Amino acid sequence: MGTTRARWSRLAAYPARGVVLAFAFVVVLGTALLMLPAATEPGRDTGVLTALFTSTGAVSGGLPLVGTGSHWSAFGEGVVLALIQIGGFGIMTLASLLALLVSGRLRLRTQLATQAERSLSVGGIRRVVLGVAGITLAVELATAAVLTVRFHIGHGLTAGNAVYHGIFYGISAFSNAGFGLRDDNLVGYAHDPWIVLPIAAACVLGALGFPVLFELLRSRPGARGGTRHRWSLHTRLTLLTSAVLLTVGTVMTCALEWSNPRTLGSLEWGDKLLDGFFTAASARTAGFNTVDTGAMEPATLLGICVLMFIGGGSAGTAGGIKVTTFAVLGAAILAEIRGRTDADIMGRRLSAATLRQALTVALLGVGLVMAGTLVLLAVTKERADVVLAVLFEAVSAFGTVGLSTGITGNLPAAGQLTVIVMMFVGRVGPITLASALALRQRDRRYTLPEERPIIG
Repeated sequence: MGTTRARWSRLAAYPARGVVLAFAFVVVLGTALLMLPAATEPGRDTGVLTALFTSTGAVSGGLPLVGTGSHWSAFGEGVVLALIQIGGFGIMTLASLLALLVSGRLRLRTQLATQAERSLSVGGIRRVVLGVAGITLAVELATAAVLTVRFHIGHGLTAGNAVYHGIFYGISAFSNAGFGLRDDNLVGYAHDPWIVLPIAAACVLGALGFPVLFELLRSRPGARGGTRHRWSLHTRLTLLTSAVLLTVGTVMTCALEWSNPRTLGSLEWGDKLLDGFFTAASARTAGFNTVDTGAMEPATLLGICVLMFIGGGSAGTAGGIKVTTFAVLGAAILAEIRGRTDADIMGRRLSAATLRQALTVALLGVGLVMAGTLVLLAVTKERADVVLAVLFEAVSAFGTVGLSTGITGNLPAAGQLTVIVMMFVGRVGPITLASALALRQRDRRYTLPEERPIIG
């Protein structure tokens, strides 16, 4: 009994460990369910690695290994969809919601774990959990409703099948998972804005992050309170940086792929703009594609790598280092160039702790991507002319995007395990995983003499 209490005490002291363990448990459970014979279509075989890869990809919103609609049965698709929803909603957030529904209260350990998962304050966890549930349900149902009507009227699906497709894509889009029911993802719908735009909107909303969505709802006209609400620095940074990245990504994709006959070149100009915009929106962790990613120009793939690495907003369904991290690093660089001792952005000074955190997240991300790329190159023995495809795969796994140039299924077992690790770490976050692995926190009780090495 004493040992059990000690373990719970350590978990409460380091709630980030609870997040990592919870994600690991769900991945293992999903793997076991997907290995059941009932989870696959007749004549299909699912090994441990395929089930583990799919489970990790669904929970993290990362890469799929096999065609969801062609490999998995209805039961298997249901498991994948449940994993996508759990991963997008947040495992500890879901646990908190269930605790509220059953007992009406939250234990401190649950609150701390939810705080670590969502990067939110403990004080308003109850309100936050209910808000997350409300927003998730509203966006997914609205997206599913539009898609259901379109699938039924515009693509000839039966009413029941249209509802199923609408719900699946609605959940997958808001969770930024990128899993689809067609082997070509969304290529078959590249000409249909009634399919492409609702999915893109759900992806963008999920990528903004729940803190931003909460603040936007509070500041909307007619919101309770009746007072004008000034957006916080986090919300302004997220919205501005996301808009800039979306615009730059759209222009880049259209400019580089406009004449490529294997991607946008064969489309009408309206469809080119539509699919260029969708590619930019999806590249920032959603993982859907309306054109063949493997047929894109090398320059486009490299640009998408940058978008995938940056990702979306904090405390949402997106991956990557996050747009606020990117903006803070940009502010620090600009301050150094201008010779200023303090970095500021949008009329606010950034603390030294914020700058250190941003630098740590970015460098851990770079290190993981480079290590993953090296391992993938070593185990696949790929030639130099496909290094970009391997790098693309590594960034996509870290950013939990789900885009691929088509090499995922051809990776050897060691390569697939490498991608699995990168998707898992990319989902729980480098900082969360690092803090979860730390044995104890130590405060240094002395200060070392200062000395400046030569930089540059």
